[in-house]
Amino acid sequence: MDNDGPATGMLRPQSLVELATDRLRSEILSGALVPGERLVEEQLTQRFQISRAPLREALRLLMEQGLVEHLPRRGARVKTYSDRDFDELFAVRHALERFALTQTGGRGLEGLDLTGVESSLETLRDAASRSDRLAASDAHRAFHLALVALAGNRQLLVTYEPVIVKLQLYMAANLRLEADTSSPIEGVRRHERLLDALLEGDPVRIGDELDRHGARRYFH
Repeated sequence: MDNDGPATGMLRPQSLVELATDRLRSEILSGALVPGERLVEEQLTQRFQISRAPLREALRLLMEQGLVEHLPRRGARVKTYSDRDFDELFAVRHALERFALTQTGGRGLEGLDLTGVESSLETLRDAASRSDRLAASDAHRAFHLALVALAGNRQLLVTYEPVIVKLQLYMAANLRLEADTSSPIEGVRRHERLLDALLEGDPVRIGDELDRHGARRYFH
């Protein structure tokens, strides 16, 4: 599947705001729209064949998700984050994942529903085999959300999700570089090792795998 360019074609009028949000979100997280790229309303309304009102609401929702930003007198663009921002986001992600997994330790494996973790890992394997970058990115996010959900703490999950979505921008910006320097299967194996550590139930090994998994030199 090729995600190198924005999709074309008008949107069907079921929920124009939802559809415009989903289309733009997919294009941003696939790397088709890159950080800093301007989102020109006139061009987008023509491409999606919608009016300005639903487009502006879609852009507002994407701003809330941390994927779009508005610059005074310059309009909307794909959100840009500094290296320091990403360093801080990685640190927050790591801390929240460690905390989530400490909350699962007392229940044992018999008390955990690993269906979401295992299902997203299988989706990641499939996406990697097809070199589908957006599907792999989405499966990566689903894996980590399912991992944190094991803690059974709804507020923790609400806090964690915006962090992992923002970090997908980092992934999208580095997809081509990663494709040139590593095999997609390497990302799958990192997730497999993390799941194996969880199944083993050894907190030391889980911590070690989280440390290796979260290294900024790859985010996959």
